[in-house]
Amino acid sequence: MNDFNNAVETLLETIGNDFERWTNKSEYGNDPDRVEKFRSQLSVKTGRKYVKILTDRSVWGFVQIEDDKKFKKGDILMAAGYDAPARNKARGNIFEDYSIQWTGPNYLF
Repeated sequence: MNDFNNAVETLLETIGNDFERWTNKSEYGNDPDRVEKFRSQLSVKTGRKYVKILTDRSVWGFVQIEDDKKFKKGDILMAAGYDAPARNKARGNIFEDYSIQWTGPNYLF
C-alpha cells in the first residue's frame, strides 16, 4: 500500500502543479498565495473501493484501490457525483503515464 500512497501523493502534486501553470497563464499571474491555498485544500478520503480526491469541497476524481472486474489498481476515474466515480472508462493510472488537469481527470474523446 506504500507504493499506492506515494503514487496518490504524486497525483496530488501533479494536480497542484497544473493549477500553478494555469494560474501563471491566467489574469491572476504569478500568485504564490493562491497556489498555496489551492494545494492546502487538496485532500484524500479513503473508502472501501476508491480513494476520493477532493479540492476544497468538490470532488476532483477517484482512484481505484484494488483490481475489480473492470478496472485495475491505480486507475483514475472521473467523478459521476460526490460519492461515485464514472465507471465507463479509466482516465489513466497512477502507476503509469497519465494526463490530468487541476479541474479533474481528462474527458474521453
